[in-house]
Amino acid sequence: MNPLAKKKFGREVWGHYKKHRRDLPWRRTRDPYRIFVSEVMLQQTQVARVVPKYASFLKRFPDFRSLTRASSREILKGWQGMGYNRRALALKRAAEVVVKQYKGKLPRTIEELSLLPGIGKATAGAILAYAFDIPAPFIETNIRRTFIHFFFSRSRKVRDENILELIGTLIDKKHPREWYYAVVDFGAEFGKRRGNPNRKSAHYRKQTPFKGSSRERRGAVIRLLLEKKTISAAALVKVLGAPRARAEEAIETLIREKFLKKRDGKITLG
Repeated sequence: MNPLAKKKFGREVWGHYKKHRRDLPWRRTRDPYRIFVSEVMLQQTQVARVVPKYASFLKRFPDFRSLTRASSREILKGWQGMGYNRRALALKRAAEVVVKQYKGKLPRTIEELSLLPGIGKATAGAILAYAFDIPAPFIETNIRRTFIHFFFSRSRKVRDENILELIGTLIDKKHPREWYYAVVDFGAEFGKRRGNPNRKSAHYRKQTPFKGSSRERRGAVIRLLLEKKTISAAALVKVLGAPRARAEEAIETLIREKFLKKRDGKITLG
């Protein structure tokens, strides 16, 4: 590690944080459940969309036990507007594991957290850092931007393993929660500019358009069935307004993923 690069990193990241730190609702709490929910919501969803939904979701489901008691329909209804609905059902399944195996308290290891439905190592690391102030190395998109900007600006196909190694070296082991906030907020600035450093990542993938995608069709099916408890398969295909083959594919995918049930030609939420 070049001492000058390390010094510049600390000076600029902390300097930016002191002037431009974001006041986000999940940063005002140390409640592991609330932080757990925020991290699941932030998977593949922008902060601006999460903020208003976060408060209303927690009002309806204030703890792990309330999630276990709720129906899938209730949880999906509370989740609407977030996208990637499978996260909502994974959240319910994770809550069931936490209540049954851990008496309603989140475990405090990467290994245990990573076994929960919908939780990978990156999300597990974030939960450990933000909920318990444990210095667990993890990467998300803004952290990746920050580290590529400072340490890999002339590189191509930067691998996350190399970034994780640097994180392990630079992380503030006494105050990892605040350190990550600073790194994330610095990287978030690049999301508003051209020349996104993440394009230099070996893991960079340009997101496909939502309009006309299978994600859009699946979301439309869920929204419709939250309004109507049941609908015929033929009527659902017609309402979707997509080519028949694609509409049927969306419905069959949701049945396989256990979002929907089909019986006697009628479709309901699973």
